[in-house]
Amino acid sequence: MAENSLYEVMGLTRIVSMDGEAGRSCLEYAAKPEQCHSGGVVQGGFVSGWIDAAMAHALIAKLGDQLVPMTLELKVSFLAPARPGPIFAEGWIVKAGRKVAFVEGSLKDDEGTLLATASSTLMLADRGRVEAASKAAVG
Repeated sequence: MAENSLYEVMGLTRIVSMDGEAGRSCLEYAAKPEQCHSGGVVQGGFVSGWIDAAMAHALIAKLGDQLVPMTLELKVSFLAPARPGPIFAEGWIVKAGRKVAFVEGSLKDDEGTLLATASSTLMLADRGRVEAASKAAVG
């Protein structure tokens, strides 16, 4: 992983699995104290980001890396506090079309406690077009 990459900032430890046939993924994160707010609870943006990434990886596993899954809508339900330590984010495809996909995900700690669930609608964008637009914007 590149230094100061998004993976590093988010605390990605490893990609546990990416099953293209099933359209599923599992990513392991190391929740860090510096990602917590009061009471040692991980801030909700990290929780959301972890599940969002797992759902995107499920699509990448199934459809390849020439498409960029871009979140159009994300709903996260926080069921229990996430605390520092190993965290596992899983994502799976509910339905994928040519331009839009519907995915779901969950977040668990290393004891299997369900911490959060999510559902999302993602636009499937062409990687070349996304990268060209980014380069043009940065100029």
